[in-house]
Amino acid sequence: MRVLLVEDEVDMGKAIKQALHQEKYVVDLVFNGLEAWEYLDSKWAQYTLAIFDWSLPGMSGLELCKKIRKSGNCLPVLMLTAKDRMEDKVMGLDAGADDYLVKPFGMEELLARLRALQRRFPNIENQQIVVGNVILDYATRSVYYIDLNNYKHQIFLSKKPFLILEYLMKHPNQILTTEQIRYQLWEVNSDVVSNVVAAQIRLLRRELAAVGCPNLIETIYGTGYRLNLS
Repeated sequence: MRVLLVEDEVDMGKAIKQALHQEKYVVDLVFNGLEAWEYLDSKWAQYTLAIFDWSLPGMSGLELCKKIRKSGNCLPVLMLTAKDRMEDKVMGLDAGADDYLVKPFGMEELLARLRALQRRFPNIENQQIVVGNVILDYATRSVYYIDLNNYKHQIFLSKKPFLILEYLMKHPNQILTTEQIRYQLWEVNSDVVSNVVAAQIRLLRRELAAVGCPNLIETIYGTGYRLNLS
């Protein structure tokens, strides 16, 4: 899952980003509302959740929320703020925020609220993705392969192979370009080498093969990859 985090307190933003990374989220961190709108209005990535601080330079989190709702974007938004008056909470929710978290807060509460948003918006992700004999389970962040004897093998994947497999499983039999995969699974401003996707695909294939899973990931030379179920 990809999150847009907009927080002008640099240390706070980095701490939240680190906590989200540990939960296998891909996170774009920006520090002002105008830059956030550029990210949302571009084709760089498809976000599944957003976290906005209320008081942002350029465009406040409140204004940003109103703007994306006016554009028809239904992206679930968690609003962060030091404002704890009931009137402020109502204002934030009326602007289009889906939840409201008052500073200071614990990271565990923030993560719990994100999980709650995921449950409230089932279109974000189901509890599991099942494609062929491969199961990706969000509750445990685990992957399983069911062999021909109906034995369930657990596959332990690190963050990027897990996210690549998730992306492929959400688009079975569809060709995904290398650029699509890179833009969706690495932060916009990350400095990655050109063959990073190929390297992670090789790692993913090796982990799948280790439990006897046939090679489902087809290389479309000069273009990208496809989870081939035919």
